[in-house]
Amino acid sequence: MTLLIVILVAAVVLTIAPLAYTRARRRRGPELEPPARPVGPTKAGTRPPSTRPPGTRPPGTRPPTGRPPGSSPSTSRPPAGPAGARPTGASPAGPGRGPVPPAEPPAGRGPGSPSGGTASPVDDREATGAPVEFPADLQAEIEAVLDEVEGEALAEEEAPGLAPPVKPRFRDRIGRARAVFSGFLSCTAIDQDTWDDLEEALVRADVGVTFTMTLLDELRGRVKAEGIRTSQELVEALKADLKKALASADRGLRLDPGETNVWLFVGVNGVGKTTTIGKLGYREAAAGRRVVMAAGDTFRAAAAEQLELWSQRVGADLVRGAEGSDPGAVIFDAVQRGASRGADVVLGDTAGRLHTKVNLMEELKKVRRVAERPPGHLTEVLLVIDATTGQNGLTQAKLFAEAVGVTGVVLTKLDGTAKGGIALAIQTELGIPIKLVGLGETVDDLTEFDPDEFVDALLDE
Repeated sequence: MTLLIVILVAAVVLTIAPLAYTRARRRRGPELEPPARPVGPTKAGTRPPSTRPPGTRPPGTRPPTGRPPGSSPSTSRPPAGPAGARPTGASPAGPGRGPVPPAEPPAGRGPGSPSGGTASPVDDREATGAPVEFPADLQAEIEAVLDEVEGEALAEEEAPGLAPPVKPRFRDRIGRARAVFSGFLSCTAIDQDTWDDLEEALVRADVGVTFTMTLLDELRGRVKAEGIRTSQELVEALKADLKKALASADRGLRLDPGETNVWLFVGVNGVGKTTTIGKLGYREAAAGRRVVMAAGDTFRAAAAEQLELWSQRVGADLVRGAEGSDPGAVIFDAVQRGASRGADVVLGDTAGRLHTKVNLMEELKKVRRVAERPPGHLTEVLLVIDATTGQNGLTQAKLFAEAVGVTGVVLTKLDGTAKGGIALAIQTELGIPIKLVGLGETVDDLTEFDPDEFVDALLDE
């Protein structure tokens, strides 16, 4: 806005200054004209030729009196007459001269101007109070500058343009987890060593002992029933069983139109909740939705500042409280702001807490109750789990699900661990779907969990 005002003032000054200078020149005549410089060199001791028009005198000199040299002023003075009268035919210069014709006004002046000349169009507009009209080319240039400044100001007020995230490939990101199955995948025949290698790979991948034994029993039955003879057929049968175990789940994030949807993020310390909120907020904003972020982690140092950076990058509203304040109050204020501004979703951060601390879990229950109050519409409670924790993540999921009713899991850091099998354990043992996975550090690396692509990337050579 300040830039717009400065450009407007500069445009008006640059436009009016030449008009004012032209007006002054018309009023004062040749006094403002710069003196003409002599053309060519002059001799030493000589005066350059005069540049004054013929019949004019230098300023400050008196006109000739017309009396003879050596005579006194009284001898050449005309006879006295009535006061203010002038002899007929006499001129101000002296007797014996003919009548002086009236002087013509300078070009461009007339009786209507303040100095006796013709009034210019600018003078007429100033006298009548009418708006000053600029030349067409100057007016078009001014309007073009104003349109450009106005466009820049509107662009600054609008949310920054966000490119939609590019989905990464599972095969390119879970190389460590695939390496666990390298021994099994290198088998050429189906024998006891093959079953031992498969069992070891499943346990090392943190699929879980219970699910591993169940999966092996079912797979042995299929080998006998279907007459599977080659290792490649065994791998395809294993893929089909794993995809079937992961298939029965709703992995979409619930977003009810016309409601102030609230997505609450919970989990222990250091799993990546705040970063997940920033990446998910980016994705929702790129899809054209209005996002409000709630810095409900009021205990971790710089947690609110971290979320503030994400909100600025995304173009989302941020609601934060003082350090150590009630997180429930922050969530409440964020829901109110989201409802008043027509936001599509409120992303609520919470402080990391150990699932074994009863008092902290009770506080988390209170935060959930606050998020459910109208106009809030709680549609997702997402548990963020670090994939590198393995089976400990399964224990976390159990206790958080009992406390706040987890609707889905975000599995972060899956690209940096060989324990990707925890996704299978959480869904098969708890029935909680894996909705999002983190496959890297960039904003594009938070993506939906595709079980078919995950299994194919895990067991392809």
